[in-house]
Amino acid sequence: MITPFDYFEHRRACKQKQLERSNRIANLPPEYHGPVSSSDRQILAKSVEELVQDVHKEVVKPIDILRSYGKLAIKAHARTNCLTEVMIHPGAEGWIQDINLKGPLAGIPVSLKDTIVVGGFDTSVGYSRYTGEPSPQDGTMVRILKDTVLRRVYNAGAIPYVKTNCPITLLSFESTNDLWGRTTNPHNTNYSPGGSTGGESALLAYGGGRIGVGSDVAGSVRVPAHFAGIYSLRCSTGRWPKTGTITSMAGQEGIPSVFSPMTRTLPDLVYFTKSMVGMKPWEYDHTVHPIPWRADIYDSTKAQKKLRVGVMETDGVVPPTPACARALSSVSAALSTAGHTVTTVHPPSPTQALLLASSLLNSDGCHTFLAPFRTLERSDAGAAQLSFYAALPRPIRYLHYLWTKYIRRDALWADLLYGIREHSTPEQWAMVARREAYKAEWHAWWQQQQQQEGELDVILTVPNATPAVPHGGMKDAVASCGYTFLFNLLDYTAGVLPVTHVDAKLDALPASCDVAAMNGVARGAYQQYDADKMHGLPVGVQVVGRRLQEEKVLAVMERVVEVMEKEGKGYGLLEVED
Repeated sequence: MITPFDYFEHRRACKQKQLERSNRIANLPPEYHGPVSSSDRQILAKSVEELVQDVHKEVVKPIDILRSYGKLAIKAHARTNCLTEVMIHPGAEGWIQDINLKGPLAGIPVSLKDTIVVGGFDTSVGYSRYTGEPSPQDGTMVRILKDTVLRRVYNAGAIPYVKTNCPITLLSFESTNDLWGRTTNPHNTNYSPGGSTGGESALLAYGGGRIGVGSDVAGSVRVPAHFAGIYSLRCSTGRWPKTGTITSMAGQEGIPSVFSPMTRTLPDLVYFTKSMVGMKPWEYDHTVHPIPWRADIYDSTKAQKKLRVGVMETDGVVPPTPACARALSSVSAALSTAGHTVTTVHPPSPTQALLLASSLLNSDGCHTFLAPFRTLERSDAGAAQLSFYAALPRPIRYLHYLWTKYIRRDALWADLLYGIREHSTPEQWAMVARREAYKAEWHAWWQQQQQQEGELDVILTVPNATPAVPHGGMKDAVASCGYTFLFNLLDYTAGVLPVTHVDAKLDALPASCDVAAMNGVARGAYQQYDADKMHGLPVGVQVVGRRLQEEKVLAVMERVVEVMEKEGKGYGLLEVED
């Protein structure tokens, strides 16, 4: 239907999909609707590795695991609106009959970001235009997990059971759209669980799953982990499968998106990553490097007596708010007390990375992610800001640039906004050349650290300048993503783990903090910060390694947990509700 009459199709699709979801939940067998039983709790208390061993030994049946986590997923959805496609019955219950019961993920329910293709279900990505067209077959990611068609030796034996919500456009640290509604944070429903993989973080934080898969182009698995208090790993490109998915920006390779694991616990993150890599995904997906799990790197890092950790205290754009700064300081101090070498580092300008990455990601002038919109279909608040600036006529954009830079004297904000526009092919090529030069600069810097001070194992920094943003907060905080976006541009491996919670007394802004005097990026972020309202929200830290160092980063994350627990500062997950 042509514009503007496609508005009616939009409204019809939204009502139809939400009704379909409600009916699927209502029509689930009784086992999914009761209170959490003692047998459920026995299953929920076990790690993925323990559950797999039980399935291998035929101590636990996959259907019992599915029903325990399916029950919690429905409860998580009732609180947070985290689910899109509910694939439990008859889908997942039927797939159980064909799974590989000896696979490394045998019988384990796996949640998937809505962008991942599952045969028989829509892959809407939050757009109403993409509904009513269920995929004829599973995508690559799902085939590796359950592969009931090819019967490959390497399939995992996992059970995809739900798909989870994301923001329309996929360019936000919130997760809302007209089609499925807004997803909320299980710790505090007035706040976002993150984005663009926010449905996953809400589900896992609540306890409705143990492992899931998301994607990350500017922090989309790491920021949700930070906001909701779970664990995630941003793999380097080529380490995790990518094909068999739908995106809002097909063909965008200036800052490549990567699919990566998200989990409720750190042991599950290690086991899931090891299992996925061990299934030889390069035999399914041409984008994956044939690099097996390197146990020697993981084991040697775990056994290394003294780690050298560089702390990046700020990105030079948005200083961490008190809660995030305290989390970073707490981990740094614990590592130092445990005998590790902890030093402050000043790598090549993260500010330049933010400017360059923002221009690269939006170099089409936002046309691609806007193309599927129907009349009056609402955009994400942050993405709407991007598309507004990208659409400004050139004279007006230049006048705004001059006013911001010379009248308001905010050169950073002026340069960033001016870069969000449609770029010509020569401009695009020039930006890619600058990206590669910047990556080379970082490589040389890290090598220099090694020559001068000895091996720099990882960098420790915050995942975001603030804890979770309130709903609608991305309108002002849209550009506050530098702590994660930096490592997308570099294609470095980076993991996030929760370490504490916001404390209203400890984390209040000092009276001397002048938000109005900050640059536009920092001002937009700090306007969302209120330690009183945020009290109890999770706060994490980010562990960064060089490219393709997944094993090393995971091992260091485990070392961080060890030193924090030794000091009595272990992180407490949300308890499973009845």
